[in-house]
Amino acid sequence: MTYRSLGGASPDVDFRTATIQGQAPDKGLYFPTEIPRWDKPFLNAIKTMDRDEMAWQVMHPYVGDCISEVDLRRIVHETLDFNIPLVPITPEIASLELFHGPTLAFKDVGARFMSRCLGHFSQERSGRIVVLVATSGDTGGAVANGFFDVDGVDVVILYPSGKVSPVQEKQLTTLGRNIHALEVDGNFDDCQRMVKQAFMDADLKSKVFLTSANSINVARWLPQQLYYILAWQQWQQHQPPVVSVPSGNFGNICAGMMAWSSGLPIAHFIAACNANDTVPRFLNDGHYAPNPAIATISNAMDVADPSNFVRILEIFGNRQSLTGQLHSESITDAETTDTIARVHRETGYLLDPHGAVGYLALERWIRTHPGQQGYILETAHPVKFPDSVEAATGLSVPIPEKVRPIMEAEKKSTEIPARDEALKSYLEGFA
Repeated sequence: MTYRSLGGASPDVDFRTATIQGQAPDKGLYFPTEIPRWDKPFLNAIKTMDRDEMAWQVMHPYVGDCISEVDLRRIVHETLDFNIPLVPITPEIASLELFHGPTLAFKDVGARFMSRCLGHFSQERSGRIVVLVATSGDTGGAVANGFFDVDGVDVVILYPSGKVSPVQEKQLTTLGRNIHALEVDGNFDDCQRMVKQAFMDADLKSKVFLTSANSINVARWLPQQLYYILAWQQWQQHQPPVVSVPSGNFGNICAGMMAWSSGLPIAHFIAACNANDTVPRFLNDGHYAPNPAIATISNAMDVADPSNFVRILEIFGNRQSLTGQLHSESITDAETTDTIARVHRETGYLLDPHGAVGYLALERWIRTHPGQQGYILETAHPVKFPDSVEAATGLSVPIPEKVRPIMEAEKKSTEIPARDEALKSYLEGFA
């Protein structure tokens, strides 16, 4: 398997190079030169296949001979060594709970896979690798946990000051050692812009070897296909599901679309967005026009210009084909809060704000498409958003045992302004 740049001006590379570089020299995102097609025997066997075997078979074509079979089997085993249950909420809607990993968020899967791949590759080269990543919430904690104490790798995480939850901030600022948190005086789009500018700075890159751990990196993005397959293993209905994905940077839903393109039975996708409605508007009128990012209670989706949407367009080729398989809905904060309260009152199930956005979008779809059923991706544990959940339900969410130690740990972060030169100056310290 090789990867081409969607920028169109860089040579094709293998998985190792795409992972280490993160982004192509022409600033385009890497995309597989072909999407694997699963044959009928594999699709028929998925329902009963061992998860490690399934994960190895899915990821091996993407990795090729860049990682040995023994090492790749170890990597996928370590990636999926926690429970990912599909939990019924109503007769029509289930929740794929992706918050049982070490940082209580779906990004644990991609971050664990990528960290182990990059750690493997770092042994083959001299000099340290600096992983540079912007986070609107959960990416930072998952990347910090995944890369903590990985030899030969430093991690620099930019996050918007005051715009992540207390648990999220603790997860990315308390580890220390090779994990460096930068608290930016701005919003997530500022953080993402600064990271992109750093990767475009030829002078900086001549001094420091940079790569990314955002979902622009193929090693972060592609393994997210695995939990869609785990959901299918647990799906008990006769017809394929409609899948509602809380969407910010669109890497998560794009991974699901890759699995669907390979043959996984999925009836339809819903990109459930908050007030940042660039994609819902595009699907409605054909004009891609990002507005400034809006801060919401589903903060991990506060993204006005989703990086991975270009990959979705690449999968489908044109907007008409895309609208046949993708619906997108914009949900307000008031609707999100009401959904958390109503679903808990009626079913006893406690949603986080992101899951609530996905739930309401799916509920509305089913209301206009009687007889269909589906599941949401519950992307984070409600404890990460205590103020929103308590405001909606009156409940104080107990802190899980695995999180208690970090809540008492000392925060270690460096405050910087939302200026490109401030980040460059900090990164030059790794030269």
